[in-house]
Amino acid sequence: MTRFDADRVRRYYERHTRTFVAFGQGGASGTMHRAVAGPGVADRVEAFRYVEDRLMLVLASCRTAGRVPHVIDLGCGVGGSLCYLAERLQIVGTGITLSPIQTTLARARLAAAGLSERVAIITGDYCDVPDGVAPADLVFAIESFVHASDPARFFAQCRRLLRPDGALVICDDFRRGATSAEANTAIQRFCRGWHVNTLLDPGELRALAAAAGFEHESTTDLSGYLEIGRTRDRLVDLFVAPLERLPWRWSRLDPWLGGSALQMCLRKGWIGYDLAVFR
Repeated sequence: MTRFDADRVRRYYERHTRTFVAFGQGGASGTMHRAVAGPGVADRVEAFRYVEDRLMLVLASCRTAGRVPHVIDLGCGVGGSLCYLAERLQIVGTGITLSPIQTTLARARLAAAGLSERVAIITGDYCDVPDGVAPADLVFAIESFVHASDPARFFAQCRRLLRPDGALVICDDFRRGATSAEANTAIQRFCRGWHVNTLLDPGELRALAAAAGFEHESTTDLSGYLEIGRTRDRLVDLFVAPLERLPWRWSRLDPWLGGSALQMCLRKGWIGYDLAVFR
């Protein structure tokens, strides 16, 4: 599988972030992850915030000893998740992103919401978090863990950042053990298009977490609550996906090609979408 170092992942988001925000279905609210129509969700707005609402429940279970909780978003995008949390909870937050464009957009979003004094955005690598970041009560990564070039180092950084009673939440794509040639081809297309480095199965994730000193609390399979087969996805499959077979690739098509492959993997059950909690 092609490996993507931090610089290549950075360039990917530098190239595509403004398009994601402008044309993504959750972009207007700064949501760069998928809608999850889980239990209790009444509309698309709530679906795009389902994962953050689960984060609030996890944070409520953390012992913060009367202090203002500190929340860290690893791979924070344009700050949508931290903005949503800080508007509803008395927290301080830190977001880390590889992309200077995302940093600029996130800071502007937080300033417009009047949250700049409570939430800071740092340009950097979550596998090499700068010194000086305060200990956290909650660390989370939503659809960013797959970019980790060294997942063991990711967990080591989380262990360093978290307070002893803190929680780590990872919500992302994970393999389901498919080994057929068709499955492997589709998974490789997904990884290439979305610059994925780390696509583990749930057992591998728990083993890496345990090696870093974490205890697995729960894993919830959210795959069945995702939107599969939208009209837009069918149009991509029809008009864009065939370009994958051409001898050249235009990098602007990477998100579309990767998304098309991911849709196939989700439909076939080759990849699942999980929310995992560790303490």
